[in-house]
Amino acid sequence: MFSRLNIRVGFYLALRQLRRASRWTTGLIVFVMLLTFLNLVVVTGVLVGLIEGINNSYRTQYTGDVILSALSTKDYIEDTPSVIAFLKTLPQVSLLTERYMSGGTIEANYLTRSSTEKANATSVQIIGIDPADEDAFTGLSKHVIEGEYLSGEDYDQVLIGNYLLAQYAFGELPGLTPLKNVSPGTKVRLTINGATREVIAKGFVKTKIDALAMSVFMPAPELRTLMGRADQNAMQVAVRLVPGSDPVAFKNLLLKSGIGEKAKVQTLEDSIPNGVADIKKTFAMLGNGFSSIGLVVAAITIFIVIFINAITRRKFIGILKGIGISGEAIEISYIFQSLFYAVIGSAIGLAVLYGILVPMIAAHPIDFPFSDGILVAPPLDTGVRILLLVLTTVIAGYLPSRMIVRRNTLDSILGRN
Repeated sequence: MFSRLNIRVGFYLALRQLRRASRWTTGLIVFVMLLTFLNLVVVTGVLVGLIEGINNSYRTQYTGDVILSALSTKDYIEDTPSVIAFLKTLPQVSLLTERYMSGGTIEANYLTRSSTEKANATSVQIIGIDPADEDAFTGLSKHVIEGEYLSGEDYDQVLIGNYLLAQYAFGELPGLTPLKNVSPGTKVRLTINGATREVIAKGFVKTKIDALAMSVFMPAPELRTLMGRADQNAMQVAVRLVPGSDPVAFKNLLLKSGIGEKAKVQTLEDSIPNGVADIKKTFAMLGNGFSSIGLVVAAITIFIVIFINAITRRKFIGILKGIGISGEAIEISYIFQSLFYAVIGSAIGLAVLYGILVPMIAAHPIDFPFSDGILVAPPLDTGVRILLLVLTTVIAGYLPSRMIVRRNTLDSILGRN
């Protein structure tokens, strides 16, 4: 361990050296540290944020914090009205919306096609909603890119998801044929269990959630009529909790209350499609791998800077050793210099990260094709990366100084190799 005296002398020498150093050189090294810090945090944060954006979209636009759905042996949630009444009595519940669902087909060119022409039809999920409740819960009206949002009094009018429309789809996918020549006001035909109804496309919804982008929305009473259903047993009830509530604890509360006998109860994490969590872990590993390259580059930069500095000051180092200052104190002075660069660079990086990048990207998410990406930078993970950067920089600054200081004192003073 370094002695206290050597630490004090080393700190004095480092402070003296930094004061006399070129401001441009110091600024450049600090800038390298800043870029290295941002590389360590931002690359991983954006990759993880891409998947986190999917989770956020599912929460805000579809599942909420907890979602109730029909049991695998049932077509709907039994006794839905009493379930909803119970949910509304719980203080943890902030908002909820119920949905009716049915599979069916939608056809666009039935009025104009000839008897030999292929029908422009595709399988679709039809979702019956209360337009006001759904909009309050998911902000569905904000995702209407053409036409108008539904109202509770609409009759035979629907919203169509963007993947079902040729002008917004990514092309034909297996089992999905986008509808062509459809615009707001166009008549389309829905078929459910042999029952057919002609409806008007009132608007188009654009979302990055596949389950919604490939769906048709209509007022719940209209869908129940088309399905031949007189009851009010929904297929889904999505629940938004009061901020600070624990979704897992709320799920357990519902299961203990007997709701689990009528519906499948899932938290957001339970309902996210399989593989999303694995992708998130993979992206985190990739981000760490890319960031480590930047860390190595920064270490090499510090090594070269300190090495050149020590080489050019070799005679001065020899004189310091000649007048009695220990080599250990000189080595410590270079450790303090490296520590200064890393700490200042990281401090500026923290200000840029949490003062600019995180709030800016949160307000204006990165527009990926399948996600509104955010920047994920948990303080604990960021702290670990700062420690890693500081440790690497200190080692990179210590090694070259040790190489120079360990040389013969007389050779250093006389400039001999």
